[in-house]
Amino acid sequence: QVRVVESGGGSVQPGGSLRLACSASGYKINSYCLGWFRQAPGKEREVVAAIYTADGSTRYADSVKGRFTISQDNVKNTLYLQMSSLKPEDTAMYYCATDGPFAPGSGSFCYSHDYTYWGQGTQVTVSS
Repeated sequence: QVRVVESGGGSVQPGGSLRLACSASGYKINSYCLGWFRQAPGKEREVVAAIYTADGSTRYADSVKGRFTISQDNVKNTLYLQMSSLKPEDTAMYYCATDGPFAPGSGSFCYSHDYTYWGQGTQVTVSS
């Protein structure tokens, strides 16, 4: 059974950094789409970044470009989101999602994909 579990959330001051992890089980992440989403209170869920694991191609939301980096570890079957220069507006529940396998695929395809499998989320709070 496909399952993804997020970890690494917490509280940080503006300008700080956090690394989120998404551990996948029940399948190998090769040739899959993996995405990070977030939802702030009172707002709709939005895509933050996505990766197509077959070639490592990525796509980011404009709001996080240059500050967030999505990466994969195929050995550990884990997806990461390195977040730097965090802002109060980054405060949200962050979710990992996965679907696949896809061939071909791309970061852009994964960015726009309607995902099937979701984690429970991890809270990120940026506040002074």
